[in-house]
Amino acid sequence: MTIDYMQTIEDHESIVRSYVRSFPTVFEKAKGSYLYDGDGKAYLDFFAGASVMNYGHNHPELQKALIEYLQNDGVVHTLDMATKARAEFLDTYHRLILEPRGMEYRVQFPGPTGTNAVETALKIARKVTGREDVISFTNAFHGMTLGSLAVTGNEFKRKGAGIPLTHGQTMPYCGYFGPCENCGGPERNCVDYLDRMLKDGGSGVDHPAAIILEPIQGEGGLNSACLEWMRQVEALCRKYDMLLIVDDIQAGNGRTGPYFSFEEAGIKPDVITVSKSISGFGMPLAITLVKPEHDIWEPGEHNGTFRGFNPAMITAKKALELYWSDDKFEKDTLRKGELVRDGLQKILDKHPETPGSLRGRGMFRGIAFEHHELAEKISEHAFERQLIIETSGPRDEVLKLLPPLVTSDEDLKKGLDIIEESLVAAAKELGIR
Repeated sequence: MTIDYMQTIEDHESIVRSYVRSFPTVFEKAKGSYLYDGDGKAYLDFFAGASVMNYGHNHPELQKALIEYLQNDGVVHTLDMATKARAEFLDTYHRLILEPRGMEYRVQFPGPTGTNAVETALKIARKVTGREDVISFTNAFHGMTLGSLAVTGNEFKRKGAGIPLTHGQTMPYCGYFGPCENCGGPERNCVDYLDRMLKDGGSGVDHPAAIILEPIQGEGGLNSACLEWMRQVEALCRKYDMLLIVDDIQAGNGRTGPYFSFEEAGIKPDVITVSKSISGFGMPLAITLVKPEHDIWEPGEHNGTFRGFNPAMITAKKALELYWSDDKFEKDTLRKGELVRDGLQKILDKHPETPGSLRGRGMFRGIAFEHHELAEKISEHAFERQLIIETSGPRDEVLKLLPPLVTSDEDLKKGLDIIEESLVAAAKELGIR
């Protein structure tokens, strides 16, 4: 029996689906930095599953490790019972990621997705402090479940909850008022504003349990916090006895170069959320890292059916061994990030009729266009030219580049060429001169 794949999806799947509307073709295979449709047409992937595929699609060594594990009847599901796969992942993560960075954390497996990790972090902060409110920031995105939405800034996503979202307080993110003194600009320091609100008994801001921040706001438009701002936020947490939660779900796992996107700032969060590329192979896996003194759960007090998926731990361990046993991968990612940044700047310089500003760090880059409708049109024209690239920001005004970190220099340059061609076509279609 032959079926029309796209029509079947149209007929039977909820209309809530979104990416299939932006990239309307049926993909059948994937390898490295490319996706392939049923006709064998290759699409260069500058999306990478929203930073899930940092090590590329179907990495051969990760694939081999997974197949061997399954062929040997390796345990797939055990809730949180002990398995060899679980212990070996924990040992490898401690040995290659935490210990070299002088980081002491317990690893909690909260459930398979990023929002599970965030919900866990919020519950930990409330349990430790006995307080309810959590401060988050303008344009933040932390997930689609109710607790995560309460600390998310996006109006469209918040409305989807259908009920009031409570116990979250929103404060201005770094640079919200314009470049601040930390960023080399004249505007007020957002941390000074936050400090004033916390110490003023008339501000209406109750004593929070925690502050949650993203070092780079991926969905919020690639806004990047400067290092000093992150340090000052950490200092406020210590001053007012609040926990610092860092959401490193999209920016972590090497996306900015270092394994954690906040490493250069030298901060020591109380809780860190990690997901997306941690399995290395696109399989669901999330962890919440908790300082030992805050790990005060009663056994089973927070759980979930899929809290730790053994096959994902197999590929995660292998990915850590392949890419994080030394600093070569980090350095190469930083080098490629500069290549992408320079390429995007050249495009802006060459086309002054479409002004924009560069955003992001490492291999987490983008352009925020002054013509807000331009980014989406570029994405459309890029797809016609077999490049997959998405947008972000509250008005989808940012063209957002998330290529796999293993993408070759040649393919990065190819993608940048397609972006320029698509910019020209999009500007023409929109009548921008």
